[in-house]
Amino acid sequence: MHPTDLARWQHSHDYATHSVSAERRTRIVILITAVMMVIEIVTGISFNSMALLADGWHMSTHVAAFVITAAAYYFSRRHAADARYSFGTGKMGVLGGFASAILLAAIALLMAGESVHRFFTPLAIHFNEAIAIAVIGLAVNLACAFVLQGHAPAHDHGPLAHHHHDLNLKSAYVHVLADALTSVTAIIALLSGKFFGWTWLDPVMGLVGSVIVAVWAYGLIRDTSGILLDRTPESSDLPEELRKAVESDGDSRVTDLHIWQVGAGKYAAIVTIVAHQPQTMDAYRKRLAIHEELAHLTIEIQQCNEHDSLPPGG
Repeated sequence: MHPTDLARWQHSHDYATHSVSAERRTRIVILITAVMMVIEIVTGISFNSMALLADGWHMSTHVAAFVITAAAYYFSRRHAADARYSFGTGKMGVLGGFASAILLAAIALLMAGESVHRFFTPLAIHFNEAIAIAVIGLAVNLACAFVLQGHAPAHDHGPLAHHHHDLNLKSAYVHVLADALTSVTAIIALLSGKFFGWTWLDPVMGLVGSVIVAVWAYGLIRDTSGILLDRTPESSDLPEELRKAVESDGDSRVTDLHIWQVGAGKYAAIVTIVAHQPQTMDAYRKRLAIHEELAHLTIEIQQCNEHDSLPPGG
C-alpha cells in the first residue's frame, strides 16, 4: 500500500485541546501572583498577622502550581505529534493538575499547624496595615480569577464547572479561589480584631481556611488520579450507551469493555463483541459514530457457535 493511501486510515493522537490563550493567561497569573506573594509575606511578618502571612504562603505554593500548569501546557503542545506517546500528551495536563493538588494539600497542612501555634502564642497585630494589604490581596485574587475564567467555555455552569474538562486549568483556578478564600478570612479576622478585640479569630480563620483548602485539594486529587490510573469515568454514561448501541441488534453482546480518558473530554475504548451472526466492523463503528468523544476505538469481533447461549443484553 502506498504511504499516501495508508495515511487515509490513520488518525491524529493529539488530544490536548487547550488553546494558546489558556497558556498565555496562566503566565499572566504567574506574574501577578508572584508580585503579591512577596508583598504579603513581607507585610505579614512585619505586622504579625497569621491570616495575612497564611495568604502569602498560599500564594507562594500557587505560584509553583501555576508554573506546573504552564509547563504542562508547553510540554503537551511541544510533544503533541511525538509518536513515542501512544495516546498523545493529553494526560500531561492531568498530571500537572495532580501535582498542583498535592501542593495545595501540603500548604493546607502547613497553614493548620501554624494557625494552631499562633492560637497559643499570639503576637501583636498591626491591624490597619494588615487590613490594607489583605484587601489588595483579595483584589489581586479576583483579577486572577477573571483572567483564568475568561478562557472558560460559555456553555458550562458553576464556579468550577468552567474547567471541568481541562483539569490542568481547573487546578490553577482552584488555587486562585483558595487565595481569594484566605484573603476573605484574613479581612474578617483582622476587622474583628481591630473593632472587637477578637484577636483569637485571626488563627481560627487560618485554621478554617486550611480545612476548606484541604477539601478542594482532595477533590482535585480524586479527579486527576482516577484519570491517571485509567479508571472508567464514573460521571460518564459512555459505557452504558456504548453497550446499548452495540447490542441494539439483539444478537451482539459486549463481553469485554475498557474505557479510559486520553485528553480533555476525549476517551479511548477497547470493545470485544461476541455474536452468533456478527455484523461487519463498519456496521459496529457506525453505531458508535454518534459518540464524538471516542477519539480512539478498537473493536474485536468473535463469532460463537449457534448452540452457545449468550448472556442477556446490557
